[in-house]
Amino acid sequence: MTNLEHQKIFKAAGIEMWPAEKIQAFRKALLDWYDKEKRDLPWRRTSDPYSIWVSEIMLQQTRVDTVIPYYHNFLDKFPDIAALAAAPEDAILKAWEGLGYYSRVKNMQKAAQQIVADYNGVFPKDPQEIAKLKGIGPYTAGAVSSIAFQIPEPAVDGNVMRVMSRLFEIDADIAKPASRKIFEAVVRELIDPERPGDFNQALMDLGSSICSPLNPQPEISPIKAFNAAYKNGTMHLYPVKSKAKRPVPMNLQGVILQNKEKQFLLEKRPSSGLLADFWTFPLIQLDLDAVPGSEDATLEPAIIQTELLVAEDFPKLTEAARKAGKKLPSFNQIEAQLSAVVAEKYGLKPVWLKAETGSVNHIFSHIKWHITGYYGRVLTNDDSRLPEQCRWVSEKDFADYAFPVPQQKMWQQFQQQTRKEFGL
Repeated sequence: MTNLEHQKIFKAAGIEMWPAEKIQAFRKALLDWYDKEKRDLPWRRTSDPYSIWVSEIMLQQTRVDTVIPYYHNFLDKFPDIAALAAAPEDAILKAWEGLGYYSRVKNMQKAAQQIVADYNGVFPKDPQEIAKLKGIGPYTAGAVSSIAFQIPEPAVDGNVMRVMSRLFEIDADIAKPASRKIFEAVVRELIDPERPGDFNQALMDLGSSICSPLNPQPEISPIKAFNAAYKNGTMHLYPVKSKAKRPVPMNLQGVILQNKEKQFLLEKRPSSGLLADFWTFPLIQLDLDAVPGSEDATLEPAIIQTELLVAEDFPKLTEAARKAGKKLPSFNQIEAQLSAVVAEKYGLKPVWLKAETGSVNHIFSHIKWHITGYYGRVLTNDDSRLPEQCRWVSEKDFADYAFPVPQQKMWQQFQQQTRKEFGL
């Protein structure tokens, strides 16, 4: 993008770019602070583009302290591009277990395979070539280009947009993808051509600490002299960010089945969609509206919560149901429908524990799962109708299977509550 194009963007956005002397002073103030205060992180001790790429992908939507052990473990298992490209998918999913957003690691493997096929196994240096790799967007391309190859490319994430919004009182909505080009143009003007990687990382560190979303501390910021929002008393107005849509609630039943050999039934999820290719207890979505209500449902202690699935909210749900003229289904009625679905889908006829095994919640970006667990014993050995994506697994072998976070929550709930309470 040319300087003339930047000027057009700035004019349209109402941004008055600083003169060269002020830009130079800003770079110095920011980098002097970074040299003194930068965090000692393992990926900052290397210029290897593969390692930096791994760290950047892991850090998306994930806290730094969570990422560090995953980063070391991942590089131990897949030390280079070739190892990642050739690894079994189950192995990379297992290494990513618990980090969430699992499409990230699948795309990483596809990108590694691209590098092997198209670049002879060598990570490309050209930012435009980096951006062609699967799963690499503008931010990651800019981060790897600047940190690994010292190319002055902007790495604009939410932290950086927040800092820039306050520096220049930018009114563009940072939640809208179209606003990104404004912030990238600003960073291109400001980035230090001699230390682009450090410059980008300094902005990220500043945005995650002193210039945080809540309770920023501009009075101790190394760049407070450049901060228009601070000087004008408008910090509370920036950044401009429209509210994201709330995740849509979805109610599921987690079916924890155990056979005579004390093995548990696990099901591999489809290769596309949420938690693709991970293993979980069977998850069923019953049509609860089709279950007739019990006459004394409001008095039963063992009730499935049809909206929030949280025990303490049951009085609220009961009252809402009463006002709406509805009756909540009893545990026995839910059990009957569960039995029918399990028999049809899995060919099994379990004997159910007469109580729920607890409830867990898990929030994705657009959906909030509410999972209520049900435990059952399968007393026959007839697995003839068991789907091929299912298998009976001993507890001691769970470590061989990649479990997503919702499955880990269900298992933890079962161990800590149901197993202890009922001696299972």
